[in-house]
Amino acid sequence: MGLKQAAADPISDAKKRRRVGFNVVDVGIEANECIKIYLVNSKDEVDAASGFLIEPIDLNQFFGEDGKIYGYKDLKIIIWLSTISLHAYADITFQSTSEGGRGITDLKPALQNIFGESLVEKKDDFLDTFTAESHYIRTIISNGEVIHYKAPKGHNGETNGCLESEASSVEVICMPVNSMPVGQLYSRLVPLALLLVDGSSPIDITDPKWEIYLVVQRTDQQGDINFKLIGFAAVYRFYKYPDDSRLRISQILVLPPYQGQGHGRHLLEVLNHVAVSEKMYDVTVEEPSDYLQHVRTCIDTLRLLAFDSIQPSINLAVLHLKQGKFSEGNCRLQLDPSASVVEDVRKNLKINKKQFIQCWEVLIYLGLGSIDQYMENYMTFISERIKIDILGKESDTAGKRVIEVPNDYDHDMTFVMFRTQTGGEAGGAQIDKTQTNQEEQLRQLAEGRMKEIKLVAEKVSSRRV
Repeated sequence: MGLKQAAADPISDAKKRRRVGFNVVDVGIEANECIKIYLVNSKDEVDAASGFLIEPIDLNQFFGEDGKIYGYKDLKIIIWLSTISLHAYADITFQSTSEGGRGITDLKPALQNIFGESLVEKKDDFLDTFTAESHYIRTIISNGEVIHYKAPKGHNGETNGCLESEASSVEVICMPVNSMPVGQLYSRLVPLALLLVDGSSPIDITDPKWEIYLVVQRTDQQGDINFKLIGFAAVYRFYKYPDDSRLRISQILVLPPYQGQGHGRHLLEVLNHVAVSEKMYDVTVEEPSDYLQHVRTCIDTLRLLAFDSIQPSINLAVLHLKQGKFSEGNCRLQLDPSASVVEDVRKNLKINKKQFIQCWEVLIYLGLGSIDQYMENYMTFISERIKIDILGKESDTAGKRVIEVPNDYDHDMTFVMFRTQTGGEAGGAQIDKTQTNQEEQLRQLAEGRMKEIKLVAEKVSSRRV
């Protein structure tokens, strides 16, 4: 981490000393305005314009409650993050410092809170890592398990995984995080997770139930085989009484330069494959972002379309919807999948009930063919479901509370659930208790859900996620 203060102008300083006035209170500068982070693949990209600028990211969250840095004039911070060794170096420049009534922000601990031990003090040492650790990823994954998975093809003949031109060189490697080399690798990935995954926090690398799945691309430079890191997922194997386990995806990230190329979708497909092949109970995702949930729903809807045993149930629900108008209260009962269908999907595809219901709504919409004359009934179905879910009627989670309890690995990793006597919050969206406002809010939620359903249906229909 280098700090550079621009040379002062002696004439200008003399003029400043002769002036008499009031001290100006330092209003600070937002971290987002003075910090830029670049991903670099080689030492030649450092200080050059060829690095990949990571944006947008919220850096304010790491600098106090107001997200500001105080005490610096003309502050600029350029952070170079190596994709080779995952080390980082911060180049800090400023014109001058002053107390300004708010003190001077200590930049070193603030940046270390983000980058940890991967933050290198000296620039020359950082540049040396491109040579000294040029095979860092290759060395780490040498003891990992390659997950062999071939993505299925859609009706148009296109694969649902990565592009075929890249598929032969892209691999997914699984490793337990509690080994020292892999734990160190994850520690170097933590800054990317903190910066790019909303609400992310480091996992406990001493817990043997944590695994990391790395997406890597094989490169061949004149016979020198190496691997480039594309993305990763941190996954936890939860115990499910009496003798099952659940696969929980805690963090999933594709590095910004490789986003939008199908790698995240491929990683999700691989994790589904692992859950099915190892006969796990189901797959869950911890607080997925809207985009991740969209991709996940597209993938699972495609899988369900190819799952023949549920097609009669879908056809029956579509027929009910086409045949007559529905009133609130009985629509959901007639259109929801039966318990046996839910269990069949969980057992064979490892899709949990909550996720299956979201896909079910899309499957019914696809069955209707988006014909206008059926949309009123379909909207009633969606509105009733949202009303029940939000207000807590017939909800499986109504009146439940979760408390954390310690375990052998990390006190934040275990919890118990109990039911309260007085009920409780339904969770999710907050609904106004006033009848008029409540109806308007529910209508807006239903319209928002319809947009999501239509978007997934369009992607699924074209067999492109």
